[in-house]
Amino acid sequence: MPGPAQTAAADKPLRIAPAPSSLNLPVGSLYKNPANNRSELVLADVRHTAVLIGDSQSMPKDSWPQQGIAAMGYKLHVVGMGGTGYVATNGKTGNYIDALQRGDWVLPFGDPPLIVIQGGGNDATQRATDAQISSNAERLLAALKKRYPGTTLAMIGTLARGVSNGGGRRTEIDALLGRIAAKHAIPFVSAGDWLTRYNAIGDLQDGVHLKPAGHAKLGAALAREFTALGLTARPDTSEPAK
Repeated sequence: MPGPAQTAAADKPLRIAPAPSSLNLPVGSLYKNPANNRSELVLADVRHTAVLIGDSQSMPKDSWPQQGIAAMGYKLHVVGMGGTGYVATNGKTGNYIDALQRGDWVLPFGDPPLIVIQGGGNDATQRATDAQISSNAERLLAALKKRYPGTTLAMIGTLARGVSNGGGRRTEIDALLGRIAAKHAIPFVSAGDWLTRYNAIGDLQDGVHLKPAGHAKLGAALAREFTALGLTARPDTSEPAK
């Protein structure tokens, strides 16, 4: 696994950057934010857009994480890539925190109301240790909290079959991520037994990824879980309902 990637900007205090509107930047522009020395994407409506950081479970259009978040009233900005995770890489892009720091994908300029981190399956496949996962999760959460201090963070665990049904390492990582989220008082949705709990094993197309029917089933479940956690978007504000 590649070692942690450090940037000089990570140790510098944030500075207030000019708003993109004052610079006449069109939607879709990349803005080099002097507060963190990273390029950030100008969105049409960042105040009502949730950011989803994830792996191949999140990447397909209408994936279950995307459906669950959109059902709560948010627009979506999705970043990440298949084959990656808190530690896992796919050979082209880094893990979540390294990819962010080197600019493999970009976060939005402004203050999104909600950032959701999903993943862990590839960390299981690539045999990442608890210590590696915990260390990189801590680094990622610290970077997100520093950049977006007013944004609500939430986490989705690792999709699996459950302890009693062969969930194995995926279910263990789901539980680990739950402990990390609890440490930081971050809303967490455990998915470590969802394939069994929601009878979705038959909805798998390759043993790991879901068919459209499975995405719809688990998307609805995620929306229920997030709604119960009070993360539904308010139509008149950028913040989740408390």
